[in-house]
Amino acid sequence: MDNRRIIVKIPASTANLGPGFDTLGMALSLYAWIDMSIADEETEIELLGNGMESIPRDKSNLLYKVAQLVFKEAGLPEQELNIAMYSDIPLTRGLGSSASAIVGALVAANALAGFPLTEQQLFTIATRLEGHPDNVGASLFGGIIVAAWDGDRVDHIRLEPPAGIDMLVAIPDFHLATEKARHALPQQYSKQDAVYNISHSSLLVAALASGRIDLIRYAMKDRVHEPYRAALIPGMSQILRDAGEHGAISTALSGAGPTLLALIESDSQRKDELERFLLDTLGNEGVEAKSVWLKPCLTGPELQWLDGPTGEISLMEWIKGEVKA
Repeated sequence: MDNRRIIVKIPASTANLGPGFDTLGMALSLYAWIDMSIADEETEIELLGNGMESIPRDKSNLLYKVAQLVFKEAGLPEQELNIAMYSDIPLTRGLGSSASAIVGALVAANALAGFPLTEQQLFTIATRLEGHPDNVGASLFGGIIVAAWDGDRVDHIRLEPPAGIDMLVAIPDFHLATEKARHALPQQYSKQDAVYNISHSSLLVAALASGRIDLIRYAMKDRVHEPYRAALIPGMSQILRDAGEHGAISTALSGAGPTLLALIESDSQRKDELERFLLDTLGNEGVEAKSVWLKPCLTGPELQWLDGPTGEISLMEWIKGEVKA
């Protein structure tokens, strides 16, 4: 085992992109950081940032348990760990907070163990833990991920996001657990809706791969999850329907929500108009929200080794200047 500290920077993600339910994901320029090292004595876990108060700081913590999966897979004994995490990714908002934590812990533990597991092995473990490959794939590989998971094997192709696109996310000030959002979905779909989504998802992937921004507007339409989740997010239906009139290329519910995602050309003169439309529409429904401008993140986790002991410099001192808080 490597006795140095490893700090891993992991991007957030948006999943589905409309019709690509549990299949499409894109990494975003919003980040979490995980600091991990082998402990001299007992495990210590420090969680920093908003919304972390209810997360356990003992060995039931997700980061600790995920790291131990790597050690077990590598044939190593359980390790006592020093773990610190700071995240700019809001929890349970549809921006891949749990996926970034899983990917970060996997990558950090794999580094400490001497990189015994391949990226594909890490991807398989992450998909099994998350239950779907879109968010974890985007955080692990960067860019846009097209993935298929059959419960055993997971495959993916990574696409470069089209140049010249920015993203605006409107993040409502309430939590929406993925489990609750999934319960809103029907057990069966009509053949017409199935064909609608297959065709639009296929067109979207082709448009993204070929840089046909003009087709994204029509391809990012969904009948599998967004219509059923709209009732959980006041103002969502109006935003998806009308944002194009305010400069958006297209819009989608980000993951299971409640965050809403709007794509716009980077050189558009209507960014302020689009931002006002999203926030005003939510505000008129009594929903407070904050908006953040993002870009696609083209890389997966970034690793940095520190030779000094844990107490020499804190995680927050190390990442100072990078955090959005």
